[in-house]
Amino acid sequence: MTDDYVFEGPAEEPVAPRDNNPPLSISELSFALKRTLEDRFSHVRLRGEISKVNHHASGHVYLTLKDDKSAIDGVVWKGVVRGLGVRPESGLEVIVTGKITSYPARSSYQIVIETMEAAGAGALLAQLERLKARLAGEGLFEGARKKPIPAFPATVGVITSPTGAVIRDILHRISERWPCRVIVWPVVVQGDAAAAQVANAVRGFDAMRPDGPIPRPDIVIVARGGGSVEDLWAFNDEALARTVAAATIPIISAVGHETDTTLIDFVSDRRAPTPTGAAEIATPVLADLQYAVADFERRLARAGGRLLEDRRTRLRAAARGLPARPEDLLALPSQRLDHVSSKLGSALERHRSEKAHQLVSVAARLTPTVLNRAIERRTDRLIAFSERFEPAVRRRLDRDQTRLAALSRALTSLDPKRPKPGFARVEDEHGAMIASASGLHDGQAVRLVFADGSKGARIDGEGGDPIPAPKPRPSPKPKPAAPGQGDLF
Repeated sequence: MTDDYVFEGPAEEPVAPRDNNPPLSISELSFALKRTLEDRFSHVRLRGEISKVNHHASGHVYLTLKDDKSAIDGVVWKGVVRGLGVRPESGLEVIVTGKITSYPARSSYQIVIETMEAAGAGALLAQLERLKARLAGEGLFEGARKKPIPAFPATVGVITSPTGAVIRDILHRISERWPCRVIVWPVVVQGDAAAAQVANAVRGFDAMRPDGPIPRPDIVIVARGGGSVEDLWAFNDEALARTVAAATIPIISAVGHETDTTLIDFVSDRRAPTPTGAAEIATPVLADLQYAVADFERRLARAGGRLLEDRRTRLRAAARGLPARPEDLLALPSQRLDHVSSKLGSALERHRSEKAHQLVSVAARLTPTVLNRAIERRTDRLIAFSERFEPAVRRRLDRDQTRLAALSRALTSLDPKRPKPGFARVEDEHGAMIASASGLHDGQAVRLVFADGSKGARIDGEGGDPIPAPKPRPSPKPKPAAPGQGDLF
């Protein structure tokens, strides 16, 4: 029997099933989205307001386009910047064309701008222009109301953030130009609270007194570094602008760079292009002043020398016309002056001795006893006068009191509001007194006021019958005498 041998090779490894959804790397997904955006939105036209403009050192311009709800980043390459129709500035509303792309490093999309044209002022600038026109109409921008900058300030106030390069630049510039006292009022210079804090600082500096514990600044600098329109918008606040305009201290505005303009630049007394420029405007250069003073001293010395030389020349010319030499003419008066001056010392000493002797003789009489005697005499005279004066005043006062009591009794008896017995006061229905018959008419209701009360009455006219006199009462009859009783008389 033949055995059949079958050769079997090595066993085959199992093949894994193919994955229909392989994972992508982050870079693959980012670049796929970039190609999709560029293919789908290769040419778009947008309208929006520019903000956050950044002119990079490379020449590229990075900015943000926004409307009232959304925003998109944008980039203008260096080669396209020169051909733009307008210069990108914050707050400017523009119409741009370009393509939408993405920035894979941050997974954000942006528009690459190819053309740009102005579409008008943006919402922020339009609001600012309306406010600026209103304040200008009120005269807050007039040059006549702006205060002069003091030439030599002793104290400078600075309103700015206590941190950052702005305050360091100002302090350094002032210290090297004009060493003086600098008072810093720290505030925030960006955000919703900035305008209120800056306005409060302006009012605080303005309320200081020159003789207070903290000296009042002679000039105030409001300073902030550059930024976008949104960053500087706090300095366009209407309340802050009115506070700056109403301040009595001269104020220099140094907000932003030279190209940045805010509302307080127009109402302040002076605008500086930069914070360092504000320090230069507020302070003079001490070295220049010292040089100027030294130059004035030199010129004064030269002018004085020329004046003396001129007077000396004129004196010599006048001396030629004299009959003798000036020394000879002055010799005799000089001799007399020497003689009199030699006697002046002894004469003054004699005069002093004479006056001292007179003073001693007078002072001997000015003893306390003499002075007390004079005081006693005047005291006795005052007492005697008061003894005679007091009875006279009392008699005069008694006479006046008696006279006043008599006048008071007469006034009381003549008071129509208090009628005497047997008299009555006639009043109309309103309580007004009627003083004569012409004030009455027929049928008028009146009131008769007596001392013990009042009664109503009515006027019956002139033809009325007179009131009859009351009949006398009959006298009582004498009672008859009792019967049987005789008369005693």
